[in-house]
Amino acid sequence: MKLGFIGLGVMGAPMAAHLVAAGHDVSGYDVTPAAGEKLRAAGGRAATGVADAVTGADVVITMLPNHPQVEEVVLAAGGVLDAAEPGALLIDMSTIRPETSIAIAEAARDRKIRVLDAPVSGGQAGAEQAALSIMVGGAEEDFEAGKPVLEALGKTIVHVGPHGAGQVVKAANQLVVGGIYGLVAEAIVLLEASGVDAATGLDVLAGGLAGSRILELKRESMVERRFAPGFRIDLHHKDMGIALAAARQADVALPLTGLVAQLVAAGRAMGYGSLDHSALLKVVEQLSGRVPAEV
Repeated sequence: MKLGFIGLGVMGAPMAAHLVAAGHDVSGYDVTPAAGEKLRAAGGRAATGVADAVTGADVVITMLPNHPQVEEVVLAAGGVLDAAEPGALLIDMSTIRPETSIAIAEAARDRKIRVLDAPVSGGQAGAEQAALSIMVGGAEEDFEAGKPVLEALGKTIVHVGPHGAGQVVKAANQLVVGGIYGLVAEAIVLLEASGVDAATGLDVLAGGLAGSRILELKRESMVERRFAPGFRIDLHHKDMGIALAAARQADVALPLTGLVAQLVAAGRAMGYGSLDHSALLKVVEQLSGRVPAEV
């Protein structure tokens, strides 16, 4: 297929490269020119702007930081809806508010452009390994049309409901991920304060009912205080806001989510926004007055 890809950042760049490797004709655009050069080196085409990337594309993918960027790229004059041809499929893989995904789908309907919201989980590593989990909202027939493209990017690809449903599932994903990071952080602090080797303790936890993907992948780096970002606290802060807003929209109480959101916000306020979200450990340590020497 001919693909337009908007947003060649930490996640988007490897995703676009995988699509090239899968045999698609990919034109990509990013506000950072170097990102376009990286796509060109991978065999794609560096577009000069949004319209250039989108014109003539069968499928357009957007992978952007938040809803204002998505709205600007998709809805503004000269954006995706202006440049895409009737019948094209827009797959927004950004993590944004469900109501924005719904509004975009409604605006696109008037242009006869199909839309899916398809946020992802798996972080930078998942993008680089084409192993993302992709939760898709939209019409069933549009999901089936887009699935061959998504299969080049992820391992778990599920249609979860109508427009906006993908974003709701992603919000649920982020509240669970944040909660687990917070609890693993507390476990490390408890173990170390009690004189127990945290690495050994977490090895035991990982093999029992407390086991999780986070313990599997992150326990070693957390104990060693290595917080190079795979997914930054700044972005998780944004996602927790989406989760809380979704809870308000659904008229439900999510008390633990609110607490986790405050821990993430505290990490950001403490200056850890550019660190990996596993750096919630630093927040919990400071709350307990246990701040180790920098590694």
